[in-house]
Amino acid sequence: MVSVLDTKLGRDLWRIRGQALAIALVIATGSLLLVMMEGLVLSLEQTRQAYYERYRLADVFADVRRAPEAALADLVVIDGVDAVEGRIRGGALIDTAPGAAPVRALAVSLPDFGLPKLNDVLVVSGSFPQTGRHDEVLLLKGYADAWKLIPGDRITVSLNGFRRTFRISGLAQSPEFIYSAAPGELAPDDARFAVLWFRNEILASAFDMEGAFNEALISLARGGREADVIRQTDRVLSRYGGGAAYSLAEQFSNRFVTEEISSLRVSARATPPVFMMVAAFLLYIVMTRLIEAERRQIGLLKAFGYTSLEAAWHYLKFCLVIATVGAVLGCIAGVVLGSYMAEYYKVYYKFPFLVFHIEPASILISLVFSILTASAGAIVVLMRLFDLTPAAAMRPPAPADFSRSARIAGSFRSLLDQPSRMVLRRLLRQPVRALAASLGIASGMGLSVAMLGVMSGFERMVDVSFDVADRSDMQVVFSEPLGPDALHSIRRLDGVIEAEGFRSVAVVLRHGLASHRGAVTGLPERPRLSQALTSGLRPILIRSDGLILAQSLARKLGVKPGDVLTVEVLEGRRPVVNVPVAALTTALVGAPAYFEVSALNRTLGEAGRLSGAYLRTDGERSELLLELLKGMPGVAGVSRKADARASIREIMDRGAGATRYVMTLIAGLITFGVVYNSARIAFSERAHELASLRVIGFTRGEAGFVLLGELGFITLLALPIGALGGVGLAGAIAAGFSSELYEVPGTVTAGDMAFAAVVVIIAALVSGFLVRRDADRLDLVSALKTRE
Repeated sequence: MVSVLDTKLGRDLWRIRGQALAIALVIATGSLLLVMMEGLVLSLEQTRQAYYERYRLADVFADVRRAPEAALADLVVIDGVDAVEGRIRGGALIDTAPGAAPVRALAVSLPDFGLPKLNDVLVVSGSFPQTGRHDEVLLLKGYADAWKLIPGDRITVSLNGFRRTFRISGLAQSPEFIYSAAPGELAPDDARFAVLWFRNEILASAFDMEGAFNEALISLARGGREADVIRQTDRVLSRYGGGAAYSLAEQFSNRFVTEEISSLRVSARATPPVFMMVAAFLLYIVMTRLIEAERRQIGLLKAFGYTSLEAAWHYLKFCLVIATVGAVLGCIAGVVLGSYMAEYYKVYYKFPFLVFHIEPASILISLVFSILTASAGAIVVLMRLFDLTPAAAMRPPAPADFSRSARIAGSFRSLLDQPSRMVLRRLLRQPVRALAASLGIASGMGLSVAMLGVMSGFERMVDVSFDVADRSDMQVVFSEPLGPDALHSIRRLDGVIEAEGFRSVAVVLRHGLASHRGAVTGLPERPRLSQALTSGLRPILIRSDGLILAQSLARKLGVKPGDVLTVEVLEGRRPVVNVPVAALTTALVGAPAYFEVSALNRTLGEAGRLSGAYLRTDGERSELLLELLKGMPGVAGVSRKADARASIREIMDRGAGATRYVMTLIAGLITFGVVYNSARIAFSERAHELASLRVIGFTRGEAGFVLLGELGFITLLALPIGALGGVGLAGAIAAGFSSELYEVPGTVTAGDMAFAAVVVIIAALVSGFLVRRDADRLDLVSALKTRE
């Protein structure tokens, strides 16, 4: 049987259904984001792990210059090793259409017979290259899709300088290349990088590796200690030019996928609480005004024998119903939207399968968290019920002293008409209430400003990286370090305006227990085409007495200028040197480390060597220049800045960064919900006043102005508060989106603030229209009745 209080609860909820629905939708958005993003993180992690296990991705990778296959026997007996396989890797170039840059590729060997023991591949169409056939290749599916290639087509490939035409036997995916980018580049681009799998005998012949390998793959036995295995592997392979084995955690593809998932996890845990706090604040305002409006009814409830706890529980149920409805709707929407996003991530991450999955415990946590957080504001208000006695509650509250506000409003008598003075008097009489309503609207605007600021931060990241730091048009990479004559030859090519050489060396940077596997780039002291920048975007001189590190890399290693890093070079004679940190640079894409090129070459004992060159070119001759570069001996690849820029933008728009669009849309909807909720609260509170004004002769327009004039003022007051709050919130959200691939600055522009302000003003106008429509339909007799 439904109790009297529950019947009252139903009537109250129906009476303020507009406000209740607006608050429930705010709660639903927070719950939606929490369920969707937690589910995506869990689904991505489980899918990645299953993919790795099904295709036996190695736990340890070891590069070596050239080691005999007999060395594999020394590796397999290392304590903690389960399986070992040697293979050949090498660079390759794929010929493309005339006028297009040659595509850089990675050539990987397959066993001559059977399937790989480790790092197996999934053939999605066609078949493995046939044993004994020297003209077949297995091609990475992403590249094939980009160039519309199918099994049976032919491609021309340069292997170690020798050009040959191969028939595509099949298209494949691999857990090793979920995230695939050309060596030296961070952004993946299916059209500009490929992986080619050949039978071992083909690559052994091309790279002079008969009976040898240049990469060892190792899987660990259960209980095997990774660090010990890496140390023993380095000891075994050091005589063959090895000595820098690394774990799966440092493998290029896995590292960046992990970073993307981590960014998604941070966003999942940082953003929903913001929405919940807004909802809690709204419920606080609603409950405060509801308790004030029903003060006499609360006194009657206590007088009839209801305890303070029963009365408080009645009003708490009011909040719990709103919070529960919002949380349940959010969880359902989160599962639906998460399933849609899972398909999207499946394509982006090149998983062969990805099913959205979320643990029931996560949904339960989302429900509990949403309900408790949203109800927290109401609980604070309800504590007042315990101090309210029946006699005090049933008496009207003591009249407030409005003499000061009357004098202030009276001073504007000659300037304002009667409705305007009424608006001003109400604002002056209840400044705290007006400020609270303004803060509610400001919180919604702050969310919009923050998300717009994050989107501007992504744009600034691209602009700084590709217009300020990188002033080149093309980058040429040599197949091996060459002398200065190679740079002079490039400068003489038709279409080259300026050329600047660089040296890039693979290294491991260590400081204490922290390490980073990456590269040190050698540049001239005063580079023109590729620059290191200060936080003010001014060029930094490249130092010969120490490294210049990206700030993100310095944080990872825990170093500051003056600290000393251990640099383990992974090329040539593999020296290990200690180099101080000379300065830090602002790098928004990647985590670079710079050294003056002559000093870097002296460290390597290879004077005058260059890994490639940055070019500033004549755009009208770019196609001719590409053809000339493709025909130059020693050129391993050519990349255009425009292509790299498009690739990094695709990552932002299609990876974890894509969630910023969803969150920006939700922030806009919440802004409208907050403004509409404030308007509905004002209408519900002043329905009696509006009816009285109509009865004494005010027109609908004048009565509507008295109601909406206050909303207009608090909306205008909320604009600067929301703008300032959004600036601070943008920095926190941007940090959640940042990863090792890119660092998003929390940049809020004047345009962002203006756009968010326009959204708030439009929301206020629409809300005012809806509330004004209800005010015009107000039943004057019902509104003037005293509610018992």
